Amino acid sequence: MERVFLALWGASSYNEHREYFGKNRRFPMDMVTLGRTGITVNKNGFGALPIQRISQEDAVFLARKAYRAGIRFFDTARAYTDSEVKLGEAFDGIRSEVYIATKTAAQNVEEFWKDLHTSLNNLRTDYVDLYQFHNPSFCPKPCDGSGLYEAALEAKGKGMIRHIGITNHRLSVAKEAIESGLYETLQFPFSYISGEQELELVQLCKEHEMGFIAMKGLSGGLITNSAAAYAFEAQFEGVLPIWGVQREKELDEFLSYIDNPPRMDAELSAVIAHDREELCGEFCRGCGYCMPCPAGIEINNCARMSLLLRRSPSAEHLSPAGQAKMKKIEGCLHCNQCKAKCPYGLDTPALLARNYEDYKRVLAGEVKV
Repeated sequence: MERVFLALWGASSYNEHREYFGKNRRFPMDMVTLGRTGITVNKNGFGALPIQRISQEDAVFLARKAYRAGIRFFDTARAYTDSEVKLGEAFDGIRSEVYIATKTAAQNVEEFWKDLHTSLNNLRTDYVDLYQFHNPSFCPKPCDGSGLYEAALEAKGKGMIRHIGITNHRLSVAKEAIESGLYETLQFPFSYISGEQELELVQLCKEHEMGFIAMKGLSGGLITNSAAAYAFEAQFEGVLPIWGVQREKELDEFLSYIDNPPRMDAELSAVIAHDREELCGEFCRGCGYCMPCPAGIEINNCARMSLLLRRSPSAEHLSPAGQAKMKKIEGCLHCNQCKAKCPYGLDTPALLARNYEDYKRVLAGEVKV
C-alpha cells in the first residue's frame, strides 16, 4: 500500500495523508458508509447515466441484475433524459430495498420543485434517498438569494428527500461545500489518474464526516482496466465509486468484484503507473460541461479522440459518421465558450485542433493505432 501512494503522489504527500489513509488502516474495504448519512452499501455503485442510451427493456434488465447480485446504490439525474423512468420501473415493488440518488440542475426555487416532483413521479416513489445539486457554478447556501438550499431543507422536512448532497467538477465549489457543513455527500471525479487536489477532497470529506461519491472512476472510458480502477478506489474508506453501466458485460465485470474484489498488487500498480504517465496532464475528461457548441462540434468526444482511438478503439470512431463529427472541427468559431466553461481550465479549441490533426493522420494511414 505504501508503494502505491509513494508511486502516485510522492513521499511527502503520502506522509501528509497517512493519518487518514495510513498503513495501519485495513484496506481494501468492500462495504462503505457515506459519511453521516448512515447509508452503507457494497463498494460498487451503479451509475445510471449510460442507460439513457439503451432500451427500456435492456435498462430494466441491467438494473435488476445489479440488484440481485448485491448492488444497492443507484445514481441518476433529472438531466439524464429517461434514466429515472427506467430505474422507476426496475425497482417498482422493491423501492425500500435500494438507495436511489438523483440530481437537480435547478437555478431557482420553481425549477427545484418542478424537478423534484418530476423525479419522484419518474422513479415511482414518494422519497429520494439522496438529492443532489447537479454541478452548480456556486455552492447553494441559506440566504444566498437563490432559495435553493432552503427548498432542499423544506423537501427534507416533508420527507420527500432524506439526505442533501452536491456534485461538482470545480475544486473551489467542492471545497466550499465541504467546509460549509451543509452537505452530507460530495460527488466528484476521482480515479487513479487524479492528483493531490482530488485526494485532498477525499481527506476533507473524511474530516467533515461527509460521504464521497467517486464519479468517472474510469475517466470517461480512458481507463480500460476495471480491476485496477476498483482496487484503487477500494483503498479509500468512505469513498463509493459509481460505475457507468450500459452493457451487460460491463456490469458483469463489476459484479464479479463483489465476491472477488481486486487487491492492489505489483501488477495492478504497474498498470496504474503506466496509465498515469500516459494520461496525467492536459486532456479532455469528456464531462460535457462545455456543451452545447454553437458550431455543432461534439466537443466531449472530439477533443479526446486521440486517446479514444488508442485506449478504447472502435470502428465507429473512423466510420463515415465519426469522420463527419470530426470534420465539424473545421467550423470552429474560436468563440472560446467551451474554454470558459471547462471546469478543468483546458484550452479546448487548441485541444480540438490537435486531435483533428492527429485524426487526419490516422485516417491517412500515417499513424497506426
